Amino acid sequence: MSDRTAHAAQDDWLDAALAAHGREHRDAYVGDDGFTARVAAALPSPDVVPAWRRPVVIGLWAATGVGAAFALPGAVTDVAREVYRVVGAHPVAIGDLAAGIALLGSLALAAAAWVLRED
Repeated sequence: MSDRTAHAAQDDWLDAALAAHGREHRDAYVGDDGFTARVAAALPSPDVVPAWRRPVVIGLWAATGVGAAFALPGAVTDVAREVYRVVGAHPVAIGDLAAGIALLGSLALAAAAWVLRED
């Protein structure tokens, strides 16, 4: 059995299930006598963005980034040091971790209870 034949045989159960589902719900279809097609035909065509726009926008953002890097040479290192000072060097106690885990656990349980409720 070739790969293509094996793949087709595996897809047959899916095709059968979809066809059965379609047969079950075919009576629920509401005909609109072409209303949807008429509305879709009356819609204006979508605006098309020019092909040159994307490369120009990328170039402008790149120029902005390079300009900002030259204008503020020490800003990147200053920001990196401050982020490390606030996040990396902040002491964390075991009690803080336990309280955070308990808070996240209670929020997860409350969310699960809300989602799984039976109205």
